[in-house]
Amino acid sequence: MSSTSLPGPAAMAPAGNPVPAKRSRRIVDAPTRVFHALFALCFLGAYLTAEGESMRLLHVTLGYSMAGLLVFRLVYGLVGPRHARLSLLAGKLRSLPQWLASVVQGTADRKWAAVNWRQGQNLALAVAVVALMVLVVPLTLSGYATYNEWGDWLGDVHELAGNAFLVVVLVHVGIVLLLSLLRRKNMAMQMVHGRGQGPGPDLVKRNHAWLAVLILVAVLGYWSWEWQQSPNGLISAQAVTDLLSGRESGDSD
Repeated sequence: MSSTSLPGPAAMAPAGNPVPAKRSRRIVDAPTRVFHALFALCFLGAYLTAEGESMRLLHVTLGYSMAGLLVFRLVYGLVGPRHARLSLLAGKLRSLPQWLASVVQGTADRKWAAVNWRQGQNLALAVAVVALMVLVVPLTLSGYATYNEWGDWLGDVHELAGNAFLVVVLVHVGIVLLLSLLRRKNMAMQMVHGRGQGPGPDLVKRNHAWLAVLILVAVLGYWSWEWQQSPNGLISAQAVTDLLSGRESGDSD
């Protein structure tokens, strides 16, 4: 007596018509993704090393790296490919007053469906990005002034700018998470692999991987140079000892 089994989905599909896989296309190039990753890592490292003299040089190095990365992004946004141009970001922001007016009108008329909420989501993300780029200027300038001891009050300005930057970072991350839920796709991963789901050709024709490698080499080279210039390196032996002793004391509590 032979047993029969139900055919699987592949067997049930018509011959010669396989189930199409989800398509993706490139939407972010490699230099932009490397800039984004290094920029985020530099701020995280600088924020975590803000307290104490033992890691001051590492803190300063990461802060200067942020300034250098911002310069690259501005230049790339002016002379780079069309998809990376700052003019696209400026174009979005120019529509902000009109969108806010539509929200006010929709609220007055109680016609919420008339408001383009998807445009509002994109505007919120654009405002956060611009705010981060603008805040780097007072953050690094006040940090430079504090490092060179131009005045104690500049240290307060630097701390205020750092906390403001952190708030905007958290808002930026929150917007990305919210949009990922609303649009049912992982928008954060798009900045990692540079691809988004959807049919059609790549929105970004060239990846410019060579430029991404050049950025990474430049940043690592700068860190190496700073390390060589310091007799104790970017992280002194005392700093390592303090970290280890802190962990040990934390474990013993």
